[in-house]
Amino acid sequence: MRWRKRIGLSVFLVALILAIAYGLMPRPIPVDIAKVTRGPLRVTIEEEGKTRVMDRFVISATVAGFARRIRLDVGDFVTQGQTLVDLEPQRSKVLDPRSRAEAEARIAAARAALGEAQEKVHAAKADADYAAAELGRIKQLYKAGYVSQDRMDQTDTEARRTHANLRSAKFASEVARFELQAARTALQYSAAEETLNHARMIAIRSPVNGRVLNIHHQSERAVNEGQALIEIGDPRALEVEVDVLSADAVRIGSGTRVVFERWGGDVPLQGKVRIVEPAGFTKISALGVEEQRVLVIVDITSPPDIWEQLGNGYRVEASFILWEGKDILQIPTSALFRYGDDWAVFVFENRRAERRPVQVGYRSSLTVEIVSGLTHGEAVITYPDDSIEDGICVRLR
Repeated sequence: MRWRKRIGLSVFLVALILAIAYGLMPRPIPVDIAKVTRGPLRVTIEEEGKTRVMDRFVISATVAGFARRIRLDVGDFVTQGQTLVDLEPQRSKVLDPRSRAEAEARIAAARAALGEAQEKVHAAKADADYAAAELGRIKQLYKAGYVSQDRMDQTDTEARRTHANLRSAKFASEVARFELQAARTALQYSAAEETLNHARMIAIRSPVNGRVLNIHHQSERAVNEGQALIEIGDPRALEVEVDVLSADAVRIGSGTRVVFERWGGDVPLQGKVRIVEPAGFTKISALGVEEQRVLVIVDITSPPDIWEQLGNGYRVEASFILWEGKDILQIPTSALFRYGDDWAVFVFENRRAERRPVQVGYRSSLTVEIVSGLTHGEAVITYPDDSIEDGICVRLR
């Protein structure tokens, strides 16, 4: 019994030691791996853009007036010289009771002034007739030698003065008549009065052939001079504007190839950079960060029948191809990490992580070119953390 107890105790102690040793042994760390492959690689800058018509014409009111209802709809075709909007002169205001009473009083005053002017015409005509008759009698006496030359001159001057007064009275009468007419127009052309003749209208015509892109105000309304009414353009002549970071814009040049993806069609569209605008602007990102952006204008080089459904202001995703190769040794960018001043990766070999320095070349957002340090077919650990060291045991997750 004593020997049996000793053997049992020894077995228990050995099992306990083995269990503690097993618990203290380092366990393999689960990792994800990726193969070193060969294939095409592109270095791109990806940004969102939108289409726009190259030549847009914003038709505005040439003068202040009243625009008739626009009978066109967005998307309608228009031809050069076609009337787009009829513009009337500005309509009169509605007279309130006080304004109407004042207008009626001005009419009565103008009518009285006209009567006064007409009476002055009659008086001036009587003076002129008397002066003319007196001049006739003085002329006969002057010929007979009964009056002097001075009397003759005075009578002639008086006749001229009375004739001038008559003409002045007639002009004053005409002025009073026009003032009466002007006073009547306040009531005659009030907006409350129903009138059929709105005078001549101004026809605003289309300068080119195209389609209606936007109608600012379709219903009739009063407009100011220079106010935009309608926009037209040719949607078959499209370009794409993409705003990129200024740091990326310096890497893009005229003629850079562009691929438009996820625009709604079955195949990507091809494009070419026409111009990188020389001036930038500040834009607030979705995270509230101020960014300096630059507009890049791109021409679509794919056949128009492929993208004929695109219109003005459509969203596209543009990829500016800065560099591309066909047979490039590459790995995921997530496998790289800094080791000193160089780049390195962990190679998965014999269930251990082997740190290996590498030399990288071109890199995109997801993959990077390997110039030296790796061979085709090897496996590298992706997303390595601080727990992975050189020579440590690892296992596939």
